[in-house]
Amino acid sequence: MATGDDDDPIIEEIDVYISKSLADKLYLLQYPVRPSSMTYDDVNHLSAKIKPKQQRLELEMAINTMSPNYCRSKGEQIALNVDGTSHDETNTYSTKLMDKQTFSSIQATTNTSRYAAAVFRKGELHITPLTGILQMRPSFSYLDKADSKTREREAANEGGDSSQDEAEEEAKAITVRFSRPESEQARQRRIQSYEFLQKKQAEEPWIHLQYHGVKESRSDHERQYLFCQSVDASQNSELVKTPKEYLAMLMPPLEEEKIAKPVGPSNVLSMAQLRTLPLGDQVKTLMKNVKVMPFANLMGLLATGTDQTAVLRCIQQVALLVQGNWVVKSDVLYPKNTCSAHSGVPAEVLCRGRDFVMWRFTQERSIMRKEIASIIKLPPEDVKEFLEHVATPRVNRGWEFLLPTDVDFIKKHLDVAHRQNMLWLGIQSKLEKVFNISKEDFVPKNPPQPDPVHVSGEQRLMIAQDQAKEKQASLQRELEARRAQSGLQIKQEPIQDVEPMDASPSFPNGSVNGYSSASSPCLDQTNGGSPSSSPAPELLEFVTNTFRKNVVLTLNELKRLFNLYLASMPAGQHVFSSISDHMLQDAALLCQCKQIMVPFPAQSKAAPDERKVFGLWETGEDFDKHRHLLYNLFSKNYRIRRSVVQAKLAQELGDVSKAEVDRLLHECCMSSAGFWYLKGTLQS
Repeated sequence: MATGDDDDPIIEEIDVYISKSLADKLYLLQYPVRPSSMTYDDVNHLSAKIKPKQQRLELEMAINTMSPNYCRSKGEQIALNVDGTSHDETNTYSTKLMDKQTFSSIQATTNTSRYAAAVFRKGELHITPLTGILQMRPSFSYLDKADSKTREREAANEGGDSSQDEAEEEAKAITVRFSRPESEQARQRRIQSYEFLQKKQAEEPWIHLQYHGVKESRSDHERQYLFCQSVDASQNSELVKTPKEYLAMLMPPLEEEKIAKPVGPSNVLSMAQLRTLPLGDQVKTLMKNVKVMPFANLMGLLATGTDQTAVLRCIQQVALLVQGNWVVKSDVLYPKNTCSAHSGVPAEVLCRGRDFVMWRFTQERSIMRKEIASIIKLPPEDVKEFLEHVATPRVNRGWEFLLPTDVDFIKKHLDVAHRQNMLWLGIQSKLEKVFNISKEDFVPKNPPQPDPVHVSGEQRLMIAQDQAKEKQASLQRELEARRAQSGLQIKQEPIQDVEPMDASPSFPNGSVNGYSSASSPCLDQTNGGSPSSSPAPELLEFVTNTFRKNVVLTLNELKRLFNLYLASMPAGQHVFSSISDHMLQDAALLCQCKQIMVPFPAQSKAAPDERKVFGLWETGEDFDKHRHLLYNLFSKNYRIRRSVVQAKLAQELGDVSKAEVDRLLHECCMSSAGFWYLKGTLQS
């Protein structure tokens, strides 16, 4: 019967040596995007640089622009996008052609203690430990440079011509704070932050290297260091071990396994490790990392078969219910005797501020950051951190709660929802005392309003006619009584079947020219009866002159100018009879003006009279076409950029000069923060 040694005989014994000449300088470079048959040995290497501590390597290699596979037009376009038309020494592509590419490294593994490079020669195996294993991949940083160039050009085009016209940014008050001594916990959090690591990486300087090809003499010289310089066994003690020591190296004791820990951030816990913890610690760890989570997602992260009732008991100890979702408690994120990593504010103050933010989200879907900061009076960095935990920013809507309301959970667990509501009432009472706020301040400022009822002009006129006919008899008696009192002889005319005046109390016109209907200086209730069916010539003249001067006006501004005009008239001169808002609008439409239906944003606080915008439409000039196109743009958006106006004019009218664009914008618009608004539509 054959033994194991007979089946596997020793064919040859090889001496193994460890070379340490390149032990701290030897890197293995891998090129995963190219097959092994297509090496870069024959490619011209233009430059090389390295950051040894981070093991970051960058190689710059030439591209064969004469190859039939090279697209010259694309290469020229990329170079133009990156460097523009300038000729600077800092240009990425000096030949105005993409003639090189950069390879940047990433670490294939952080632990290279088990890897080495080996060379076999003359029956001897020489091993050199590797310092790092790097994978070289193409770098596309030139695209970032091209994007930045594009943004700079766009900013110059948009803001260059109108930079003097646009309002300067208002001065802001600066709060000066003196940093308090940093605690050890705060220092540890700061050191582990991504911002700190990025800063440390940027501090290490690049070391420029000189590349030598595979076949160069310097490379042959360096390869000799892969061989052990001394073959004396006494100097290679690493490989001279007793059988017991060698066995211990192959099978380490169990105690060493307990000491060994996986390489990774200290705050990262695998799911396998998480499920070894008690249920309460599992829930606390998950909520502390996720911040806000629906109950269904929490159950999905726990082990299969976990009791829901037990989880509900645990979650209520570390989280609060907000819109049907669970949000981690403030004292779990900010334990006692800690402070803010941003500003050094104590944990107790942070908890109160964050509780207020969470409470506001129990009342509304969206909140405004400025409003929160004005109440809790904490540094902006801390307020932003509170909001980022549970909300996401929305354009023109402030910060919206991160998750949709979990109605299913609330319906299924009414008892839990009721207990949480009682808990929030207690928190509310504490917040009232701490921040000195009354309960009215917690009421949502914008309660849902019923949809407005839109009534057309014809419907309004029919209603006014019906009510005028009903009151015809009483109005006639009042008129005769006034004639008798005044002693005036007024020619009587039959009352028309069609009454142009809107007399409906159900649809009030609001104030008359900026005054209440009882106190308006131009509403003569004793001498006039109803106004005439068409605006007076004096009114039409006033409106025409006003729009010739201002071009664009809101109804509110037109009423203000009209009242100023009345106030400037000599005492005792009464040119106008009663003038209503509708008569002013009709006069504007009769004076070659049109109403511009500006789509104001949903959160706009503009009054109804400020939402009615009129613009001069016809003057008999060729420039009317420019205004028509501008009004059309503002009927689609309440604010536009200068570049949009230029593009529209060029598309419809051909080549348009800068002076024409300037005239159009200054006549009809006003600017703020790079945008242009129709006059009177920009809310302060």
